[in-house]
Formats: sequence, C-alpha cells, structure tokens
Amino acid sequence: MNLRIDAFGLAASLAPSAELWGASALAAVAAGGTLAWAALSPGSQLFGRTLIAPARPHELALTYDDGPNPAATPQLLEVLARHGVKATFFLIGGFATQCPALVREIVQAGHLIGNHTMTHPWLAWQSERRIREELMGASAAIEDVIGEKVSWFRAPHGARRPVVLQVAREMGMTPVQWNAMGYDWRTITGDEIASHVQRGVERNQRGGRGSNILLHDGGHLGLGASRLESVKATELLIERYRASRFVTVDAWL
Repeated sequence: MNLRIDAFGLAASLAPSAELWGASALAAVAAGGTLAWAALSPGSQLFGRTLIAPARPHELALTYDDGPNPAATPQLLEVLARHGVKATFFLIGGFATQCPALVREIVQAGHLIGNHTMTHPWLAWQSERRIREELMGASAAIEDVIGEKVSWFRAPHGARRPVVLQVAREMGMTPVQWNAMGYDWRTITGDEIASHVQRGVERNQRGGRGSNILLHDGGHLGLGASRLESVKATELLIERYRASRFVTVDAWL
C-alpha cells in the first residue's frame, strides 16, 4: 500500500509492509507537521528568510492588512495622525483599484504601503502561475495609484512556500511576517485586541526583540468590514507604549 500525504505532505510514501507501517506513518506525519509549520507559522524561516523584527525591544511597528477600507481606514488615519505615528499598510490590490483616493491618502500621510495580493488567496496552496498573477496584479494596481514601486509583501494568512518568497524577491519585494497580533478578525472588543497585542509585545521584549504587530483595517471578503474596534485598539496601544518608538517596517531592513 502506498499512501501519500499531500502538500505539506510532500514528504513521503508510507511503507508497503505491515511491519514498517507504524514507523513510516509516524515519519510521514512528522514531516507533514514540519512542512505545515514552515508554511503557516509567522516566525518560521525554514522556507526562506522573512523580515519580522530586529533586536530592538523598544521599537514597535503597527501593520494593517486587508485594506483599504472606507469603513475604517479614514478613522485609523485620523488616530495615527493625531498621535504622530506612522504605520505600514498591506493592501489588497482589488480594493486599491476600487478606492484609489483612499490609497493616496494613506501615502500622503507618510505611511508605508505593501502588497497583500490581488484577491487574498492562501498562496501556499496555489500554482506558481497563480502566485505570480496575484503578486504582480496587486503591485500593478497599487503602483498605478501611487506612482511608485511597492517594495514590501505580506502573504495572506502568512501562508507561503519557497516559490512564494522567490516570486516576491524576483519582483524586488521584501517578505514581511509578524510576531504579535490582536486576533482582530474575531468579534472582540478594542480592549481585548490591545490585550492580545500587549502579551505579544511583552513576550518579544523579554526575548530582546522588537514587535511587528499584525492588525486589520479591512476584511478580505469585501469592502465595508467592521474594524472600528481595531481603530480603538490602535489608540490604546499608542497610549500604552508612548515611551516606545513606533516605526514602519522599512526601518528594520
């Protein structure tokens, strides 16, 4: 019997004999688990280097995925401007095409823009052709609006395999992950979002690292996602870490 595990199952054919079944199955499961971890863990570097955060424990980067979003991005920009904080926005190309004025507003406010694909698929499961279409389409859409090259990339869900990072680098983009997050895709309050982030920041500081904070100003299913609790959490975090230094991810390259 030859049983292959897929995907993150590149690994192994299980042995045909009953005697070897147990050991082979365990090895295959272990290999599959390792590959899944490498594909989905934000901190994994097994499939290639990604930018997370350096050994600067008092630096924090606020990063926002899935925008632009007319239902939350303007309010977020107002909070950031009021506190003089710059952030990094990883934009979905399809939304950037629908909301060009909002994209320009983000850039004019001095924030950094990144590529978050055209339609937000799980890239680790896509063909190389689809991966290229997603990244090139998003960069073209964003660059057409802002008139400058996009140099930063974040994979949706953080899901990647080697070819995802390879394509991003061929396009001159640095792949970016994270090491603290607010779980703000759930229906939770701004206080809860901020508490999740705070635990991540404290963990990173104990380890002597800066914090690359994942939040959302949009939702990948469509424009109009409710993200005002994320805006509230942003203000709470800025006030909580007033003594720290907020940076955009290009400060860490």
